[in-house]
Amino acid sequence: MHGAPVYAKGAEMAVIEARFELDWPGFRLAVDLKLPARGVIALFGHSGSGKTTLLRCIAGLERAASGRMSFKGQVWQDERTWLPTHRRPLGYVFQEASLFPHLSVMGNLRYGRKRAEAAQRIALDQAIALLGIGHLLERKPDLLSGGERQRVAIARALAVGPEILLMDEPLAALDLKRKREILPYLERLHDELDIPVIYVSHSPDEVARLADYLVALEGGQVVAHGPLGETLARLDLPIRLGEDVGVVIDTQVGAVDPEWHLARVDFQGGALWTRDRALPPGKRVRVRVLARDVSLSVAEPGPSSIQNVFAGVVESVGGDEHPGLLLVRVQVGATLFVARLTRRSAAQLGIAVGLRVHVQVKSVALME
Repeated sequence: MHGAPVYAKGAEMAVIEARFELDWPGFRLAVDLKLPARGVIALFGHSGSGKTTLLRCIAGLERAASGRMSFKGQVWQDERTWLPTHRRPLGYVFQEASLFPHLSVMGNLRYGRKRAEAAQRIALDQAIALLGIGHLLERKPDLLSGGERQRVAIARALAVGPEILLMDEPLAALDLKRKREILPYLERLHDELDIPVIYVSHSPDEVARLADYLVALEGGQVVAHGPLGETLARLDLPIRLGEDVGVVIDTQVGAVDPEWHLARVDFQGGALWTRDRALPPGKRVRVRVLARDVSLSVAEPGPSSIQNVFAGVVESVGGDEHPGLLLVRVQVGATLFVARLTRRSAAQLGIAVGLRVHVQVKSVALME
């Protein structure tokens, strides 16, 4: 799993500009974004929040009456300029693979490649290898599984030699098994291609696993954006995540305990023990810790089945969707955890900003 890029603060890193106003009956898109042009940028929100509309505006598939779009200093749209989609150096992956049924896999890839200028082309062999489709090249689309079709669609988007890849919920049409099949290939794109990806999703799991930067949309407006870890840890995140509230932490495998089949993953401020997934020491991995799996104690806990316990300080306290619950953000070293407590237990513990507590993590999800 990749480690998140480090984003410098300030406008110098914001080399994707996307400012659009678009009015439809019953819906208005109004966004003004400056984004880093590297890593995976997730456009995240519930259905109808404007994610796909924003992506289509970026691609030039929707023309906002008022807007500006620039990428690495090249203006794609403003009051004087309009670059049609085919002149924008992008690849686009739709929810459905939309392959040409009469062409083989290789035929579909070569069709996409016609758009690429020789100097910009990602080697076709590289795209085939990245998506693991070398054994499928002679097949027709109707002989492919849903996951295989989508991998071919992604390879076709890469075959045009894009400088940026746009992906509109590429896993939405797949069942859980096929999603798990394709996710490692999406991670490989991040690790091995030096182009940014703008990725639309309404799935917290996908975002937690793939994204480096999060743009949260609601009602056609941006309600939060920033590096993934910081943004998910916000207690005031306007998009309600319910049971998916939690944090994502970048870690590194520090040690493996073969006797108990456990692995220790180290983060800034401590280490977590999780199930061993045969990852070598030194491997960078991302873990997800849900607020429902974190408890707090003001006294040092005694012997317990919970193996991950850290000293921390309450950094902030916020409301939850349920009136009887609170979210508590705790700093452990340089790392933030979020716990969900009942208001009664928080009152009994005297939870307040600055209080020293012991953080107990019941479960850790390794985002392989």
